[in-house]
Amino acid sequence: MLTLIVAVAAAGFAAQAAGQATRASSVSAAQPADTASLAREAQEAVSREDWEGAVRGYEKLVKLAPRTAEYQLKLGIAHYSAGRPNEAIAPLRQTQKLSPGLTQAGDYLGAALAETGHCDEALPLLKKAASRAANKDFKRTLELDGVRCGMAVNHMDDAIDFLRMLTRGYPNDPEVLYLAVHVFSDLSIRASQELLFNAPSSYQVHELNAEALETQGNWKDAAMEYREVLKKNPNLPGIHFRLGRLLLSAPKTATSLEEARREFEEELKIDPNNAGAEYVLGELAREDQQWPPAIEHFGRAAKLDAGFADAFIGLGRSLIAGGRAAEAIAPLETAEKLQPDNPVPHFHLATAYRRTGRKQDADRELGLHQQASAKARQNQQNIQAGVAGPQEVLGPQKAEP
Repeated sequence: MLTLIVAVAAAGFAAQAAGQATRASSVSAAQPADTASLAREAQEAVSREDWEGAVRGYEKLVKLAPRTAEYQLKLGIAHYSAGRPNEAIAPLRQTQKLSPGLTQAGDYLGAALAETGHCDEALPLLKKAASRAANKDFKRTLELDGVRCGMAVNHMDDAIDFLRMLTRGYPNDPEVLYLAVHVFSDLSIRASQELLFNAPSSYQVHELNAEALETQGNWKDAAMEYREVLKKNPNLPGIHFRLGRLLLSAPKTATSLEEARREFEEELKIDPNNAGAEYVLGELAREDQQWPPAIEHFGRAAKLDAGFADAFIGLGRSLIAGGRAAEAIAPLETAEKLQPDNPVPHFHLATAYRRTGRKQDADRELGLHQQASAKARQNQQNIQAGVAGPQEVLGPQKAEP
């Protein structure tokens, strides 16, 4: 990451070099006139973000006063800011030798080492630098370098620590979010490889294969893998649920719904607390207009998971359809609190209010439903526009003959 704002370089130069260069350098108090002039010109180049000009100026100054830590530091930062981290390393190392107290040298050295592949050496420096960096942009650069270096040398804990700092400090930053996707994806791949290498005959390998096949839409082979898991561990929670879900996702057959229902029922025998299985059984009953069993299953799902908004919605819908609109109000109000931006609970709550004579409340909920629906459509349009990018504006087109 080679972006650097003027404030980092200029403020850093002023803050540390002014206070510490006197102690660290061997330059006499009375500088030659040409040295003072060169120093002024080089600093002006920094102020203009003319990093090439700054490099030329500080190279001349280092030749005139090679043991001046301030000039070595500024030369290193100028090289780094000009996009040449390799050339920044030597003057930054020299700065550390001349003045170990100039912590800014270590901070930039960590970034330069990270960006040139010297990650084992860079990581300790990056940790210190990120913990004390005052400039937000430079701190972000250090943390991004830390994530990439941690992954590069298989220091997963370090990579995750840096990523945690980034997501806390820059939660909506597209580059941070993109990096997080790849880090967790890479961690997943590495863990699956370790599992396959260390326990190739375990049921977990079959489970992992089944999940991968399911995401590919290979329903038949995925089902075979899940059944292999059950052969090895017949009472493993979650597997019958996944088989049932797979049967509902695959192309429908004359028996698939009934087979799926049996899988969810088997799941509940193994794990009576599986709210997901109760919910799907409720949905299957609701689609068959079997209101009493639908209400029973949705009710149990909602009790098992107090944050399961869809279970409360399903319960409310089934109560309304079963002629029990007054009882539907409480679960639908709960769903609305859990998902205030979801238009669905607003709509069904409006129905329940209207059927119980609460016209004013029904009108309010209908208005909230319309607002939430409009917001959802706008969000979808924004996502589509963002993915598609700016579209070419076409002029009037001639009609086809």
